[in-house]
Amino acid sequence: MIRRLGRDFATVFAILRSPCRADEAMTEKIDEKQEPAARPLSDTAELARQFSDFILALWRSSGRSTFVLLSVGIITVILATNAMQVALNMWNKPFYDAIEQKNVGSFLYYLMVFGGLAGVLLALNVAQTWLDQMIKLQSRKWLTRDLIEQWLAPRRLVMLRNSGEIGVNPDQRVHEDARHLAELSAGLGIGLFQSSLLLVSFIGVLWVLSSGIRLSFDGTTLAIPGYMVWCALIFAATGSLLSWLVGRPLIGIGVERYAREADLRFAMVQVSENANGIVLNAGEADEKKRLGEELERVLGVMRQMVNAIARLTWVTSGYGWVGIVAPIVIAAPGYFGGQLTFGQLMMVVGAFNQVQGSLRWFVDNFSAIADWRATLSRVMTFREALTSLEARGQSSEHLSYEAAGDHVVLDHVRITWTGGAAALDPDSVDIVPGERLQIVDQTGAGRGALFSALAGLWPFGSGRIALPPGARTMFLPERPYIPDGTLRSAITYPASPSDFTEEALTEALKRVELPRLVGSLDRRARWARELSFDDEERLTFARLLLLKPDWIFTEQSIDTLDERQRAVFLSIINGELKAAGLVTVAGRPSATDFYGRTVNLVGAEPDPEPDLGAKEGETA
Repeated sequence: MIRRLGRDFATVFAILRSPCRADEAMTEKIDEKQEPAARPLSDTAELARQFSDFILALWRSSGRSTFVLLSVGIITVILATNAMQVALNMWNKPFYDAIEQKNVGSFLYYLMVFGGLAGVLLALNVAQTWLDQMIKLQSRKWLTRDLIEQWLAPRRLVMLRNSGEIGVNPDQRVHEDARHLAELSAGLGIGLFQSSLLLVSFIGVLWVLSSGIRLSFDGTTLAIPGYMVWCALIFAATGSLLSWLVGRPLIGIGVERYAREADLRFAMVQVSENANGIVLNAGEADEKKRLGEELERVLGVMRQMVNAIARLTWVTSGYGWVGIVAPIVIAAPGYFGGQLTFGQLMMVVGAFNQVQGSLRWFVDNFSAIADWRATLSRVMTFREALTSLEARGQSSEHLSYEAAGDHVVLDHVRITWTGGAAALDPDSVDIVPGERLQIVDQTGAGRGALFSALAGLWPFGSGRIALPPGARTMFLPERPYIPDGTLRSAITYPASPSDFTEEALTEALKRVELPRLVGSLDRRARWARELSFDDEERLTFARLLLLKPDWIFTEQSIDTLDERQRAVFLSIINGELKAAGLVTVAGRPSATDFYGRTVNLVGAEPDPEPDLGAKEGETA
């Protein structure tokens, strides 16, 4: 399956340390079964851990060398761009001096120099844009693949479903949140590096240029070392502080927004997937009401975000407008006092804009930083939950699984769920190859849990389940699973279609009385929607013929099959798969003599405080 899915830096850190209430609540839910010492000590530690895990996930990917090359490339381009911007700032003085002196020759010469500088900067900007987009693309590719790898590790799909809130809408986190995180991380990281480099380059230039500015008060002349630098720092720090105070609520709102958007998307998918049931029960009005309620939750959060962004815009836009005239006003005393020429004034203004532009990176990107913090928390909390599912899923008492012998052994198996428990009668069951055994659930609630336990998906309980090492097993739940894609892949799932000849596939379809599908082997479709339940059952029988398992576990008795389905199934089990062992977990005993032995699943004393994730009787 996996291969299918094939500025003010102190203020910046302050926003990153800010609490995300929704994610804290989610982390509480995830870690509720852990010791208190395992919880994060602070928001800063939580952020540092999540960010380091994010970087490590990218670094350990197969595309690490490509990532390094792209990073080196964009750093080189940014360095070259920075050098050209310094040269362009130096060009200001002779060019504007030529204008002031009305020197046409010098004016035309420096105009041509500008053309050369602008041409080089244009080429560098194009190269930086391409590298920026490639880093975003590759980051998303590696992050998404890593999440898919963790998500589709053995048994985790079911374990995640029973893990509470963190298991809701995993597709949203793997698809949309991973994309958003990769793009934001690349964009903000590149922007921060470029702004830092510009700050280092131009702060020295501005300091030197500030030496020509004198301030006069009542006949007293005052020279402040680095006058323009201090003004730029104060100007940027003021804007950053105001942005932080006004825009801080955007972080929590962003987390809430993603959660509500995911709920709405999931509700819509449910409606689409269950269209027949909704129409047959005339439930359109109820579904419309439910979707309307989900939409209102999204719109409520969006209204909060609109108001928060509007308040922040007062600061960011006002800061931008004031920034147009601020350097000229601040440097005006030097120009009107005769210490600066017009060209020097424009150099000072250019250098001031570069310095305060670098320092205002936080102001300009506050919303994006808040969005990044919220998205990082959602993605990495999800990833951490995936990697710790097995450890969190262990209760004080759980089933043990072994690979030993050539029989299937169920030794003192006891299954527990919330408020209930069941055990096998007799206590120990030894199933030999070729045997037909039915386990009848006498409790009315434990059938799904036992079937999942046999598959290794429900470890809650006690006892020992042993399977022969290297044995080929197939589990057939009540509802067959037919994946999307080509019919050829659906029949051979999870094996590769290339392992089977065209003749074998054709013969299998004919054997289960589906010759009409032979011509559709290479057609891609959503087969679960196109095929009837009867067709899906028969495709499962065809899969049995092709994969030839040594052991077959079913969640339904042959009594639930109609006459023609039963005939096909029995012909396969008594023919090609005669040597295979078959274990059926059923709700009632079979009325036929097909099964050679019957074992009962009977009620037992429940745990006093079961530590389980599913409700009573819920199939894992």
